[in-house]
Formats: sequence, C-alpha cells, structure tokens
Amino acid sequence: MGKMGQRRHIKRIAAPRYWPIPRKTVTWVVKSSPGPHAVKESIPLLILVRDLLKIANDAREAKKIIKQGHVKVDGVARKDYKFPIGLMDVVEIPLVNMSFRVLPSKKGFTLLPIDGSETEFKLCQIRNIMTVKGGNIQLALHDGRNILLRVDNPKLSPYELYPYKTRDTVKILLENQEIVDHVPFREGAYSLISSGKMRGEQGEILEIRRRLGRRTSTAIIRKDDNLIETILDYVFPIGIGRSLIKLPESGGT
Repeated sequence: MGKMGQRRHIKRIAAPRYWPIPRKTVTWVVKSSPGPHAVKESIPLLILVRDLLKIANDAREAKKIIKQGHVKVDGVARKDYKFPIGLMDVVEIPLVNMSFRVLPSKKGFTLLPIDGSETEFKLCQIRNIMTVKGGNIQLALHDGRNILLRVDNPKLSPYELYPYKTRDTVKILLENQEIVDHVPFREGAYSLISSGKMRGEQGEILEIRRRLGRRTSTAIIRKDDNLIETILDYVFPIGIGRSLIKLPESGGT
C-alpha cells in the first residue's frame, strides 16, 4: 500500500533555507503542522522560541514554555509547538513583556519589536472573495482567516456594497476580527515585497503592468531612486502615502 498524505517530519538539510537552524548537527527538525501558513512560508513555533528569540536553550525547554500557554499568536495562546508562524503574525510573550510582528526580509522573516496599539491589530491580504449561502460575501485572507460580510439584498453586486477586491489589504482588530481600515491594491499604495529575490523591500507602487496569456503581470515599485519590478503575487500593500504598521529602519535587510 502506498503512502497517504505528506510526511510529518522533515530533515534539517531539506528545511527552508531561512530557518535559523544548524544543518548538520542532527538529522531531523520539527515540521510545521497544518495551519494558517504553508510549510515553505512559515516557521514552527518551537524554532521561533528556541532559535530566533533564544528564550529557551533546547527543544525541551521550548516545548514547556509553549505548552504552558506563555506564547500568544494573534492574541490566542498557542500550545502546539509545531504551530506555523508566518507573514504579519503578532507574537506576544507576556511573561517577559515582549511583542513582535513577523515581517519579510532577505533572510526570510524578521521579528520586529512592537508595543502599544501595534499589538492590537494585523494586516491581512485578500486572496479570494466568494459568495456563500444566503448571498453573503466571504473574504479569504492570506493567513487562512475568513471574514463574513452580511448582504441584506443578494441581488446587488458585492462590489456595489463593499470596496474590497482581491490583493487588497484589510486592517483587522485581533480581539473581534473587525475590519477598521482598507488599503486598495493600486498605483500609489505603499507596499512590501513578501517573497522572491527582493523579499523585504518596500516602496510605492509606481505602475501595475497587467498582461494577458502566459506573460506574468508585474508591478513597478519605487524605492528611493531605484525601481524594482516583481510579480503581483509578491506585492503586499500596507498603506496609502504611509505605512499602517511599524517597519524596520534598515528596509529589506
């Protein structure tokens, strides 16, 4: 009988290159469990606690900290040490009064220290918009989250009722999932590059080049006096005129 499903373990040598782990010390490393982010786009919670934050000396200590509920992700205490941490997640450790936002960088991800109101919200990119039972609208976001928008008159187009489109970004409160702001994907939007060789770079969208057929649509982003061209799937709007979130001073390093 053939194998069913994917393997539950992964070798260190085959782990994503941005994971901050030694490759040749031991054979195996913890693998992200199914969750809001894909394995190739996330870091297991254990690696974040032990190797990135360095608040544990080994896996045993990291598991103990996690299982006791000392680590919150997007306001929820996560006790699964394999839980995947990915783009824009808000990680809090109340025990040591530390809070971080996960942002892209050339090395993969960076943990940017945040405080105050920054810990109360999150930016999520709309990946799909669907009409569900009753004519209501459902937004499918980049972190696996779904937000239902009520529609009283199903005969109306969803674009007549709400301004949201795919690739737009919404600012949501972590406490109640309420949408409090909206960043359209358009020219003039300040954006982050979330993947690819220019991962972590930031700037204003200067031009959107939509192409038909097999040719990939791209966006031209202006960073200072330089122009960066990347595919649309890698562009994450974070504000109009200015960023809605705190950003690293060093840009995409």
